Amino acid sequence: MRSRLLAALLDICCVLAFVIIGRASHAKGETLAGIASTSWPFLTGLACGWLTGRAWRRPAALVPAGVAAWLGAVAVGMVLRVVSGQGTALAFICVALAFLGLFLLGWRLAVRLLKTPLTQNDT
Repeated sequence: MRSRLLAALLDICCVLAFVIIGRASHAKGETLAGIASTSWPFLTGLACGWLTGRAWRRPAALVPAGVAAWLGAVAVGMVLRVVSGQGTALAFICVALAFLGLFLLGWRLAVRLLKTPLTQNDT
């Protein structure tokens, strides 16, 4: 239960980092309303990815949890942005894929590497 909650919080933090950095780079400000307006499509997509990939079973796994969280956040997030009248330029989609892929898959990869012994005895 604890690892599921931690994984969900890490994923949410990754999406919020993406939103906050993006808003700051475009000088849109970091108001709570602005962050909420920009993040809700991606957080909804993240939740859809968690459900689709059944991420609660193995939340730190790259596949299916990480890939489902990543693609859900981007794909559903972009669709919801279109439906709500927000922008979805091709460059933005590419940045979202790269950033969210790096972060949502990255922390899972780091966990995986830290669990692997640095040296293995081959006999």
